[in-house]
Amino acid sequence: MRLFLLCLALIPTTTLLLTACQGMPSNRAPDKDPLEGAPPITRGLDAEGLNTLLIAELAGQRRDFARAAQGYLKAARRYRSEPLVERAALAARFSEQPALLQAVSNEWRQLSPNSTAPLRLLASLAMQRGDWQQSLDQRLALVKQGEYGELADFAEQAVEAGAPLPPLIARLRRYLDRNLDPQHPHYHDAILATALLEAANGETARAEARLKELARTHPELPELWLIRATLDLERDDPVQARRAAKRGLEAAPQDGRFMVMLVQSELRLNNPEAAETQADRLLASQERNDDLRIALARLYLDEGYPAPAERLLLPLTERQDARPMVFMLLGAIDEAQNDVDNALLYYRQVPPGDEFLETRARAARMLIEAERQPDAWEFLESERRRYPEQASELTMLEVELLDQQGEQRQATQILDRALEAQPEDPDLLYVQAMRAYRQGDLATLERNLRRIIENDPDSAMALNALGYTLADDTRRYDEAQTLIERAHRLQPDSPAILDSLGWVLHKQGQNDEALPYLQRAYALMPDQEVAAHLAEVLWRLGREEEAKALIEQAVERFEPRPKIDDLLQRIPALAP
Repeated sequence: MRLFLLCLALIPTTTLLLTACQGMPSNRAPDKDPLEGAPPITRGLDAEGLNTLLIAELAGQRRDFARAAQGYLKAARRYRSEPLVERAALAARFSEQPALLQAVSNEWRQLSPNSTAPLRLLASLAMQRGDWQQSLDQRLALVKQGEYGELADFAEQAVEAGAPLPPLIARLRRYLDRNLDPQHPHYHDAILATALLEAANGETARAEARLKELARTHPELPELWLIRATLDLERDDPVQARRAAKRGLEAAPQDGRFMVMLVQSELRLNNPEAAETQADRLLASQERNDDLRIALARLYLDEGYPAPAERLLLPLTERQDARPMVFMLLGAIDEAQNDVDNALLYYRQVPPGDEFLETRARAARMLIEAERQPDAWEFLESERRRYPEQASELTMLEVELLDQQGEQRQATQILDRALEAQPEDPDLLYVQAMRAYRQGDLATLERNLRRIIENDPDSAMALNALGYTLADDTRRYDEAQTLIERAHRLQPDSPAILDSLGWVLHKQGQNDEALPYLQRAYALMPDQEVAAHLAEVLWRLGREEEAKALIEQAVERFEPRPKIDDLLQRIPALAP
């Protein structure tokens, strides 16, 4: 029925009447096609258009959202229809294919330049792929149309993701100077975003000046006081943080974030009683909010107050659906107080799931630090028997801990026994491959990774690991590139694979082609190895100042940094 109504909306009345007349029944079969000499349909649906829409609709009903999106996009292009391209975007979002959603969003933007929906989609997609500059540009286009661009939220996410901040700051400053009227309804959002980025970039004085001016003109903004309180806590000024949090509560009395800021400020001022008063007030306003209790408990632990954290958590253990995080935090409290056995009991109550392996690792390390190594190995062995479906993960954990303790022979024996029982386990094969690599045994690494790929041709992890190793440690560049490109097709947004693809292109002298892959990889995963690769490619392209700036930032940010140290030995001129 939806499709029928959609078709009716696209077909003019005159076309319907003409079609009805041409389709009237006849008692005699025609000698030839009665429509052979009819003029072509220039408005409404013809056979091809109707077929395209029917296929798209049926694909959507079968949950083949990619095919549905492609069908609607084809029809939207043909009929220049915004409702159709919007339907294509909806299907593309469910297809989980970012490239398809990008194509639909671009088409939507061209078809409807004044619509804000495609701008928001394009901004979100750009941020997901690590193109922070493009995401900001789309948001600023929204602001230019008088819409809310969520610039402060964007700035916060950029800081958390480790995005390159100077280009974003420069773009916002240009926009503030040239385009944005202080009377614009969302002017304050741009100011907050700029101040956030400046503060994160170490330009505290500029950020403070912007916030001070905003406090004079827009004191009613809760976000202003939230950022002020956050910055004050980061620079260890709890008095000012407390003052800002109280101003925020005046602006938004029900906003629990300011109460949390007050709790943290009081703890920094060594006022645990005042902190608990604020915490009790917050909890009273939100009964049975387990997330809030857990967040407050973590805050107490971070500030060095385990007793109130324990008081917050213990009531949650009595519930049948107690969160695993509760037991993990209680274990951490007892561990901090050197109550090893009680901590072990809490850690063992965490069931398989997100926190399972972390708690077993904490428990084993705790026993090792207490000089109870035999108990640590016995504990991991008992957990393997207790949770056979987690046996591989627990074996890998034990091998890692034994290697750290210098017990490589025992680690090898345990890994060999596990592989005898599960010779095709990809995780165990991968661990054995990585251990062989550290020992310089490239033959074993290649054999194991090829075995994983043979069993699972879509193992992007094994394809990438083998391709990167061949690119970095051999001259088999063509073979390496083929493997990495296969991994990239499987996981096009993986920063590790993007880094490998950029690196193998660099090894073949294709630095111009390598650069965008490495830039995107660093935006998604800013670590010392990707930084070293990106800096070297920038240097080879003659962009020395950018390369030096990146290395200077990386030296301050990463420790240890073996890849950067190796790069500086090879290119001393890059040193800060």
